[in-house]
Amino acid sequence: MRHHPTLYALLMACSLVAALFTACTPTPEDVAKSDSFPPIYPDYTDVTIPSNIAPLNFLVRSDHCEAVHVEARHREAGDETAITLLNKGNEAVFDIDEWKALTHREGTIEVKVTALINGHWTAYKPFLWHVREAIDPYLTYRLIEPDYEIYQNLSLRERCVENFDERAISDYGLVGNRCMNCHTYSSQSPDLSMLYVRGEGGGAILNQGGRLSKLNIKTPDMVSGSVYFGFSSNGRYIVFSTNKIIPAFHAMPSKRLEVFDSASDVYVADLQKNTILRSPLLNDSTVMETFPTFSPDGKHIYYCASPKVNLPMQLKDMRYSLCRIAFDEATGTFGTEVDTLFSGEQQQASVCHPRVSPDGRYIVYTVADYGTFPIWHQESDLQLMNLTTGTIDKMDAVNSNKSDTYHSWSSSSRWLVFASKRDDGLYGKPYFCYIDKAGKAHKPFVLPQKNPHFYDNNLKSFNAPEIGKGRLPFDAMDVKHAVEGPSVDFTY
Repeated sequence: MRHHPTLYALLMACSLVAALFTACTPTPEDVAKSDSFPPIYPDYTDVTIPSNIAPLNFLVRSDHCEAVHVEARHREAGDETAITLLNKGNEAVFDIDEWKALTHREGTIEVKVTALINGHWTAYKPFLWHVREAIDPYLTYRLIEPDYEIYQNLSLRERCVENFDERAISDYGLVGNRCMNCHTYSSQSPDLSMLYVRGEGGGAILNQGGRLSKLNIKTPDMVSGSVYFGFSSNGRYIVFSTNKIIPAFHAMPSKRLEVFDSASDVYVADLQKNTILRSPLLNDSTVMETFPTFSPDGKHIYYCASPKVNLPMQLKDMRYSLCRIAFDEATGTFGTEVDTLFSGEQQQASVCHPRVSPDGRYIVYTVADYGTFPIWHQESDLQLMNLTTGTIDKMDAVNSNKSDTYHSWSSSSRWLVFASKRDDGLYGKPYFCYIDKAGKAHKPFVLPQKNPHFYDNNLKSFNAPEIGKGRLPFDAMDVKHAVEGPSVDFTY
């Protein structure tokens, strides 16, 4: 057999480099056992993960770690899908093909980490990865500086959670240096979604199967254009709030920034007729209504409401309740009564961002001490309410001592993604948690990155993560062209 001399030399050189690397990486010997879990970052110990998630690459947090040895074994599959990893330095980075072979089936994976620290090998207490059903494969989020004073280099991104592919779906520099609000799907579908480009000449960019249009969802009597929104089950309507938003800066570094509404109302837009529907129960001048969302069956609108107070002096007295009003998709009409599911006054807490699970069983919302901007409230937590019984789970397995908020569901109702500042109180990161069939929430894990040093070096917050069932049929250039085009106006 004849070899091409250049190709053969290259292959031999690569083999030599690999052999030298392996020879230079020490293997475990004279190993001491530890009763502690390994000091890894991100914290992937004893987490529940979907079967299609990207590799959980991690670091051993030690200034003197010289090598890492990892054994990961699927209890149900035995040796046939085991991974043995030996890396020089403090990184554990998995081969993606080996990872997929290990995690593609549900079950329990035992992980053993042994590290060479200060010249001595230590075998840490094994931990488990609980593999459950797959998650919808795409995630969108806004990358933004955490101060919210400026928005240079802001972008909306789409990430495939099955690997590490990421791309921009809207970019600050392509839309006239305008601010952009977050991207939201209809029923997790990539074929119907919307995002907002703010400022003069901007608008709501509606995606219908890859065809983009710019909507001006505003009438002269509204306090603003649409801000927070959600699609109806049939995709014909969006429910949205109009908000006059006021930023204020705290003297206390723990709060940094406060944002409150001086006025807000809730409406419904008919995307077929380009008309706006309204109810006096959602446009009450004595009440602040915001954060609306449809139930999955389209029969109710959930939203948050607070009596008006004297702002900013009485800001700490502003507590939003979780409310619900009926809606008929066939006729586009509202109910005549408002139900209060969670009273802010009685609970001495304020509700934000309600989201109903696609199966209609649960609603998850954020609670804080007061107000409507929980990102800088360290006490902000997620709660899960059973919509049949009204019982509330405070999700202790999920929440941290920092802000946990801005969440969305997978189409299966088994996975929840949310933004958490649990690491440093400053940068929000997307965490996933499993909600089992009994409604129990399991320990969350952060979105995996190819480089395990990523979160140490990243200077952006992941804002308002949303789970999608497929790749979006547009990109940042398509959004640019839509913004430059004409607007579709709405009327009563």
